[in-house]
Amino acid sequence: QDDEKWDFVLVSNIHEVGSEKEIKRKKFLDELSKKGFTIKKIEDKKLFYGVRAPKRIFRKYQWLLRNPDSRLQNPDAHQDIPVTTRIRIVNFILQNTVTPDLEKLPSLMKKKVFEATFPLHEKEEVREFLKQKWARWRDLFCQQPIEKIRCYFGEKVALYFAWLGWYTYLLGIAALAGMVVFVAGITVFSSSQVSKEICEASDTIMCPLCDQKCPFWLLSDTCTYAKVTHMIDNVGTVLFAMFMAIWATVFLELWKRQRATVVTNWDLYRWDEEEEELAMELINNLQHEPQQYQHSYFRSTIILILVLAMITVLIGIAHALVIYRVIATALFTQSDFEFLREQANTMAVMTGAVLHYITIVIMTKVNRRVALYLCDLEKPRTFSQRENNFTVKIFTFQFFTNFSSLIYIAFFLGRINGHPGNYVRIAGKWRLEECHPSGCITDLFIQMAIIMLLKQTISNVMEYLVPWLAYKLRKKRQCPKKRSVMLGEEEEAEDPCKRQWLSNYQLNEVNVFSLFDEFLEMVIQYSFTTIFVAAFPLAPLLAFCNNLFEIRLDAIKMMRLSRRMVPRKANDIGIWLQVLEAIGILAVIGNGLVIAITSDFIPAQVYKYTYSPCMAENSTGVDCLTGYINHSLSVFRTRDFEPHTQPGLAPTGLCRRYRDYRNADDYSYTVQFWHIFATRLAFLILFEHVALCVKLIAAWYVPDVPQSVKNEFLDRKHSSLRKELRWVMPPKV
Repeated sequence: QDDEKWDFVLVSNIHEVGSEKEIKRKKFLDELSKKGFTIKKIEDKKLFYGVRAPKRIFRKYQWLLRNPDSRLQNPDAHQDIPVTTRIRIVNFILQNTVTPDLEKLPSLMKKKVFEATFPLHEKEEVREFLKQKWARWRDLFCQQPIEKIRCYFGEKVALYFAWLGWYTYLLGIAALAGMVVFVAGITVFSSSQVSKEICEASDTIMCPLCDQKCPFWLLSDTCTYAKVTHMIDNVGTVLFAMFMAIWATVFLELWKRQRATVVTNWDLYRWDEEEEELAMELINNLQHEPQQYQHSYFRSTIILILVLAMITVLIGIAHALVIYRVIATALFTQSDFEFLREQANTMAVMTGAVLHYITIVIMTKVNRRVALYLCDLEKPRTFSQRENNFTVKIFTFQFFTNFSSLIYIAFFLGRINGHPGNYVRIAGKWRLEECHPSGCITDLFIQMAIIMLLKQTISNVMEYLVPWLAYKLRKKRQCPKKRSVMLGEEEEAEDPCKRQWLSNYQLNEVNVFSLFDEFLEMVIQYSFTTIFVAAFPLAPLLAFCNNLFEIRLDAIKMMRLSRRMVPRKANDIGIWLQVLEAIGILAVIGNGLVIAITSDFIPAQVYKYTYSPCMAENSTGVDCLTGYINHSLSVFRTRDFEPHTQPGLAPTGLCRRYRDYRNADDYSYTVQFWHIFATRLAFLILFEHVALCVKLIAAWYVPDVPQSVKNEFLDRKHSSLRKELRWVMPPKV
């Protein structure tokens, strides 16, 4: 019967006869034998145990769940049950088989009794099709064979790729809109009145950017920077931010429809995960008692406190990045290199962004450990509950890791640094950074661009190279053994299973979080694409290009470089949908704040409609923003500098400073400041209410479930009730 398929392979080191590990291994395999499992042993450098479950286990499963997998009425047929369901049941039994010492497979693997356990990549038609038509770089723009993916990897993986394909497809529209806004910004690169005024301000002397040795400087020196700022910060950006808020809602609503259609075709729309789990428990052990639902307020409070403590640490890291940028700016301004002195602020922001990326890479690993530890403290009832809890925690931690620094740049940079003569300082020494005279949005643009580019190049290259190199190295280690076997004269005929089991063992290990990692990566990318998109209109385009490669990268990893994943049944993407909806709301808030606070859009509009020359009579032919820059700069007397600062010599007794609306005599806020502040607040409330209303209307307008799916269920119910009624109706005479 060796030609039959084996459900799972267990791998163990060759232990000494009579050793504790060998006894534990024997006890576990004996338990499987008692359950009717067929076990085959092959010895190489390791011990390989192939296990095959008895047919009665699958008959029980089909009978208990009247499984839609089994279309035929004869439950005895071995082919009735799909390979994915078969692997899932066998994996459940393996994970939950208890030895006389009350140990299960996970604890035996921790004690190194078994080294690995995996289902096999079979040389079947579906696999060859997926390798040829899906897991190849040249199929970049081809549609994915979701049905075939489901047949080989199960519903959960198929739904991930269906979601990723749909997300990428709709990202194309957002990318196009972002490109239009960006190109429109480039076309007005030199025509903005604000940037013209900055470029012509050759007599406007600005306060030094640092305390020691920094000269006074001319506003016109930053002409190019001002043009770049206006390229990003214009009316088109406001419209694009509103568009992306609606796009996020429409994307999710259309995904719900897509998912409903897909799972209805799979007969899983009303599938009950809890019922499935209870059925598996009973098949494994008829005496099994279900674990009751429990909730402990004390435990929840402890978890909450620990989560808040972790968030505090992550915000602390963001503060450390701020301090780095402050000190780096001070050092760069005193550098011997002229380029570093002139571009001190930009260089500090760019090196800070690279440092931020490094902290993201490191903290991702730390966050995972902490989230897993917190999940163990919670003691969830089922695996899916544990996965949901883990998802919420790791996403929260990752969100703060990725966005704390961006939130500081967007909403605090240049707003909490005081003013000349009274700067806010770190440790009483280094003064906080200031925004550029043309606004803070370019700093946010640089930070977003660097992080997204690094994440999508270095991270993706590593994601592919590390498994590829690991696979090649493992394969190379096995080759010398193989050659010596071939040369052996009295070598017995090699078992046909041996080569297959060895080649599967050489592949990279997968675990329950392999698919989770892919989801997390995409959801964080979705956050970057929507939350601060007002500052970086190219984010959807970068995400779109990345995802085209990501789909094939994941496919190649799963098909060619990794062991076969244990298929899991699912009828949706789980708690990720709620996470995506939360991101949609954060996107409205984030973009509203970027336009109201970070962007110069509001101050410019207030000036245009209140203080500009257009408000005076006979002002035809005058640009309404004429005089805006002069209006937004406050006057400062050089004699009021703090005693310990040594600014360079000023040609006059006055210098001007961007963005603070302060009186010249006592440096208190002017009426204009409060006028702009009130307008910012009013715009923020208006923008968010309008955007959220539009989101709600879009959610109502696009039904979650297509009519075709509803009608199909209606017809099924109707025909089922008619059949039932036939048994009751008396026969016609």
